[in-house]
Amino acid sequence: MKKTLAEIAALVDGTVTGPAGIEVTGVTNIDDAGPGDITFAVPPHLDKAAQCSAAAVIIPDTVETFSKPAIRVANPRMAFTTLLILFTPRHNVSPGVHPTAVVSHTARLGANVAVMAHTVIDDNASIGDNTVIYPHTYIGRDVIVGHDTLIYPNVTVREDCHIGSRVIIHSGAVIGSDGFGFITVNGKHRKVPQVGNVIIEDDVEIGANTCLDRATTGSTVVKQGTKIDNLVHLAHNVVVGENCYLVAQTGIAGSAKIGNNVTFAGQSGSAGHLTIGDNCVFAARSAPINDIPPNSFYAGFPARPHKEWLRSEAAIGRLPELIKKIRDLERRLGELENK
Repeated sequence: MKKTLAEIAALVDGTVTGPAGIEVTGVTNIDDAGPGDITFAVPPHLDKAAQCSAAAVIIPDTVETFSKPAIRVANPRMAFTTLLILFTPRHNVSPGVHPTAVVSHTARLGANVAVMAHTVIDDNASIGDNTVIYPHTYIGRDVIVGHDTLIYPNVTVREDCHIGSRVIIHSGAVIGSDGFGFITVNGKHRKVPQVGNVIIEDDVEIGANTCLDRATTGSTVVKQGTKIDNLVHLAHNVVVGENCYLVAQTGIAGSAKIGNNVTFAGQSGSAGHLTIGDNCVFAARSAPINDIPPNSFYAGFPARPHKEWLRSEAAIGRLPELIKKIRDLERRLGELENK
């Protein structure tokens, strides 16, 4: 594919600086960009981009001067995303059911559904139009999958779970595994049946090897637009609000209720039965153990307001110096007492 800078600018609602007829054949990052490529840059990477080999750079429209041909846009990252989709479209998958797939005669498949090799679709499952199910995937009994959903290889969606439309589920994810529910009687652990389900709403993305447990009763819920990274665990009866980010190795304990637009950074988590307000951010390796009000930025364990955590960390860094001062004061006090 070839596009001139003028054509690209029209696609991303941008303005060309430099020769508008320059042809672009690829889209990539600053380090890998060659003479036929376009890349993007935002501060503090503008100087590096100006020295790279790319034919042109997408830059913020607030940048006044730039030494290379460029396209100025309001949101360079969004423009770059648009071009990635244009220059590297998703591989086409032919609809149909592979001969090695096992599809129950009571399952319902919409139009243009692709069911690839060695997939199993159990009784009464329903698959929406244009959904693609990659090999070695299991779709359990009475599962509902919406339209235009993409389920990569080796995914398990167990019985009674609901998957929305335009959902992406990456390889190895398990949706609807049993919640971790046990009662200890006379020193022995007895299993509590987990009879609920998982509901994943529209436009959710779920990372590889992520586990979303079914509810004990009722539903574990991930609301629309939320993005879940690899190796994340949601326990039974968790509710995650709309447009949240749950980054790698995050773990949310049972029955936690998370508001909209909440971010849990890498290796963070939450105790169970908490309520997390809207628009909260939890720094990496932090974990709240109490309810958190909306619009909070927390860090550390137990999680506390980020500024407070920074002060604590700064104080910890001074501990060796403070200990030396205390010991010196103790020595001098001892000398005075002896006199």
